[in-house]
Amino acid sequence: MIQIQEKLQILADAAKYDVSCSSSGSKRKNDGRGLGDATGMGICHSYTEDGRCVSLLKILLTNHCIFDCAYCVSRKSNDIKRAAFTVDEVIDLTTNFYRRNYIEGLFLSSGIFKNPDYTMERLVRIAKKLRQEHRFNGYIHLKSIPGASDELMHEAGLYADRLSVNIELPTDEGFRLLAPEKSHAQIMQPMRYITKAIQENKEEKKLFKKLPLFAPAGQSTQMVVGATPESDFQIIHIANHLYKNYRLKRVYYSGYIPISSDARLPALHTPPPLLRENRLYQADWLMRFYGFAAHEIADPMHPYLDQEVDPKLAWALRNLHFFPIDINKADYEIILRIPGIGVKSAQKIVSARKFTFLQPDHLRKIGVVYSRAKYFMHCGGKNQLIHDFTADKIKALVLGGNHSKYKVKQTQEQLTLF
Repeated sequence: MIQIQEKLQILADAAKYDVSCSSSGSKRKNDGRGLGDATGMGICHSYTEDGRCVSLLKILLTNHCIFDCAYCVSRKSNDIKRAAFTVDEVIDLTTNFYRRNYIEGLFLSSGIFKNPDYTMERLVRIAKKLRQEHRFNGYIHLKSIPGASDELMHEAGLYADRLSVNIELPTDEGFRLLAPEKSHAQIMQPMRYITKAIQENKEEKKLFKKLPLFAPAGQSTQMVVGATPESDFQIIHIANHLYKNYRLKRVYYSGYIPISSDARLPALHTPPPLLRENRLYQADWLMRFYGFAAHEIADPMHPYLDQEVDPKLAWALRNLHFFPIDINKADYEIILRIPGIGVKSAQKIVSARKFTFLQPDHLRKIGVVYSRAKYFMHCGGKNQLIHDFTADKIKALVLGGNHSKYKVKQTQEQLTLF
């Protein structure tokens, strides 16, 4: 019989491929009589070097699975050691680890054994017992099982802070190639239900203040990048569709790592570069916080993101006619388009220029990467750089010399952030 320590080792290792485990967005308070708190600083994040969140107890209920998806380490044909937790074992691990200050919450996913309802019912039972019997107020993220009933999905939302349904592959063509037992329609059904239930809960809360929350931290999803031949253009536009129509909190991207040889993956001999995954996160950030439309970041003429420069700089180099921008007069939304200026820096610029006429030294103190921004802006005077230099020349200047240090620093910061 497998001991609990060995189960933990097997099922925590199997869960590492799921990156959609951010614990932000919930405000579940502790009234002083329960265990844990998901409010404010109650969730303590830590990150691996490649940006994955490890602040939660992140495990699978089981790595047994009835499906045989080529990209998945837990697929039924893979020769690996199998294990499964009982409901009470997961509850004991969560509460004991929390009391020892090892974790601040639970991220629980699972392979599918028997059928989706059978698996989902056990995930829900764990969350329900933690909340009702152990009065656990820490963060809970449940991975919803496609194909499970709406009733189970609704009950899961009453006890979990966040629900997520992994879209896994960007297109139906990818499913037909690597996971023929699954389909986009099967995955989108629970995602639609969660979206509708969250919205209805918000409307009902306006009338009934004591109504239980439903998945207060929203829902997220994950796409595997590189297992199938979709372009960055396709992936970005799918993510944009999910944000607009399903109101997702986050779309996570996971660079595919071949875990065994498979005839269905003839083109993959090495893992895709981590940089591609990072560029997709940067593009995602532009859509969510910088006001960029998906077609501005990638289009049929530019289906792949530039590997040398970030998507914001790549857009600026393709649209030099948009520049230079007068930093002392431009609207906030326009300032956000300048490479080298982030959200916080743009906010400080708009606030500071009410009191003084901003000059380059002011911008450097605010936090603007002036060595990059100077090609696209001016401080009320003329900027000949944008007129004298071509896009290729500006790109070479940004990447060369002293700017190479910034490039390395920026990449490291983005990887840590995402």
